[in-house]
Parts: sequence; structure tokens; C-alpha cells
Amino acid sequence: MFDKVVVAVGVNQDKTGFYDMDQRMDIIRQATKDITGVSIIKYDGLTVDVCRELGIRHIVRGVRNMLDFENERAIADANKRMAPEVDTIIIPTAQEFAHISSSAVRDILRHHGDTSMFEPANVKLPSVK
Repeated sequence: MFDKVVVAVGVNQDKTGFYDMDQRMDIIRQATKDITGVSIIKYDGLTVDVCRELGIRHIVRGVRNMLDFENERAIADANKRMAPEVDTIIIPTAQEFAHISSSAVRDILRHHGDTSMFEPANVKLPSVK
């Protein structure tokens, strides 16, 4: 769909991440290392500001279900009002991955369970203490 993809990892002031920013960036690097045209950045602020700064015209978001869709739609609508030149593309996940949630994976990790079935083959999640 795109020749270049920027994976922009943002800071959400309302959430405490399970992994710190460096760990998150490393996980994404592992997952995308064999994909040409992918760059990974971190940012703190509005996504549309990053888009403007980098000349990005499309935001791609994935959804698992209708609840995800409604949340992403609200964000996309707000982004469109702030930056009419930036479009959001919402892509539903493949059915075989729709059941996977970050909450479930975090719970498995907390209890030292095996998360490999929920990870890309080339990704090894950091262990939890």
C-alpha cells in the first residue's frame, strides 16, 4: 500500500506502558527488521503534528472489533478537524488475530506464561520481573 512506512511510537500521558519506550522501540525493530522502507520514531505530542513535520499524509490504524473501530473513528475525526490534509485509513485485523489483545498478552507475561503464539516469529518479548 505504501513505499515507506513510519512507525511512530507516541507517549500517552494517560497510560503507564507495560514496557518502557526503549523496549517498545526494540520490539518494533525486531518485528519490522526484514521489511524494506520501514522507519521507527518516537514522539511526544499530537500525531497530526508529527505528520505535518514529516510530510506524512496518511495515518494507518488497525482494529480488532467494532469497539476498536468506534474509538479509532473518534480519533480519526478529531485528527481530520485538526489536520484536514491527513487521512486516516482503518484496517481490520485478519480474523485469526482478532482474539489477541495486549491486555491478555500482558496478563500472560505477568504470570510468566508462554506468549510466543501471540508474537511474530522474529520477536522475543522482554521478560517481566
